[in-house]
Amino acid sequence: MSQTIDNAPYTAFHRRLALACSGGPLLDGYILSIVGVALIGMRPDLGLSTAEVSLIGAAALVGMFVGGALFGVLTDKIGREVMYTADLLVMVACSVLSFWVDSVWAITVLRFVLGMAVAADYPIATSLLAEWLPTKHRGRLLGQQIVAWYAGSVLAYVVGYLFLELAGPGSWRWMLASSTVLCVVFLVIRRGSPESPRWLAANGRVGEAVRVVEKHLGVRVDGRELMPDAAGRARRAGGLRLLMTPPYRRRTLFCGLFFLCQVGPLFAMLTFGPQILSSFGMPGGTVMETLGTGLISLVFLLGCYPALRLIDTRGRRPVIIWSFALMTVPLALLGVWPAAPAAVALTALCAYAFLCGGPNVLDWTYPNELFPTEIRATAVGVATSVSRIGAAVGTYLLPLSLTGLGTGPTMLIAAGITALGLLVCALWAEETRGTALGASPAPHRTGKAPAVPAQRVPQTVR
Repeated sequence: MSQTIDNAPYTAFHRRLALACSGGPLLDGYILSIVGVALIGMRPDLGLSTAEVSLIGAAALVGMFVGGALFGVLTDKIGREVMYTADLLVMVACSVLSFWVDSVWAITVLRFVLGMAVAADYPIATSLLAEWLPTKHRGRLLGQQIVAWYAGSVLAYVVGYLFLELAGPGSWRWMLASSTVLCVVFLVIRRGSPESPRWLAANGRVGEAVRVVEKHLGVRVDGRELMPDAAGRARRAGGLRLLMTPPYRRRTLFCGLFFLCQVGPLFAMLTFGPQILSSFGMPGGTVMETLGTGLISLVFLLGCYPALRLIDTRGRRPVIIWSFALMTVPLALLGVWPAAPAAVALTALCAYAFLCGGPNVLDWTYPNELFPTEIRATAVGVATSVSRIGAAVGTYLLPLSLTGLGTGPTMLIAAGITALGLLVCALWAEETRGTALGASPAPHRTGKAPAVPAQRVPQTVR
């Protein structure tokens, strides 16, 4: 591990890297949300059935399941920087091609590939960011990546509303292609981003690791400090298999399952929020299907801010446990009171969205902090893949459940999934606040690691 990186001063370099890495989550939120608005015009134009609408909604999530595990392993093998731009180029191609789709299968395939590219960015960008950040700022800046996700989602609903108002439902092709602009913006922002020094050192490129640290952090680092120990060298050969061996098995299950139990109900509600609200008597129409659902996304975003503070002041473990416990309440309320007035339903859904802040900001913080450099991206990719099983199933089944079972049972199922997440966190959540990256935290540790001041490098050696 590197105390020099862990205790380095927080600089403009870290801020720019955090902005560059936020491109993946922001594009994910935008791409997954804009399709919900595009479906307003796509459904009559392509003659889509309910099952086909569900298929299109779930396609990107299935792609994320495949892409997360596949590209997480690849990122640990060939490096973070190599993959950092390639996934955005794939997003550009799929976004442009979406303008010319003329069948349900064409859009499903493109959404699947888009999902793979988005999922690839999570292990690439979050691992790269985590491996550069000082310990003191790591939880906050990793947690802020999910803020970018909801910012992308809110932006998608605003853009979709403007397209509908200015060009009508037939503008759905432009909506799907509009993510091209964001992809190009982040391609520019990511230019010049360096490779992770921890990954370089773990792969025998210690000299390069020393040089990038001195160039970008302005601190002197001893190459021996960056070199992996015998256990780290053994982990390089372990790869995906290592995640299911002690002591990583429980951590792998924890990261995947809490993520799954969180996003299963969450993605379904974001994708089909207007349909849920209409089942409680809320008026439909363009405004509710765009700006109304965008408002719920905004509440999800706002809930992240107090959570970002709490994970550093109270710790990761208590925040995630209490969040899951409280998230269960509004879903259970709607389950036992399916005839609730529309205002009550909207308030309950907004309360659920706000309380999701705890798990939201820990989605990528936990897997990056619980696993060492040699398997960090693999762990993030696997956690993302497992979570998207729940997201895809929830997105596909929710409209069918609302039609077949009704609102009450559907909300009770969502509450049950959230309660399972609570159980997983109560049993397996560890405290990683203040822990050096790659270290093994104690299950309930709450203290902070001592800071070691970093030595500034003289101007002549930069």
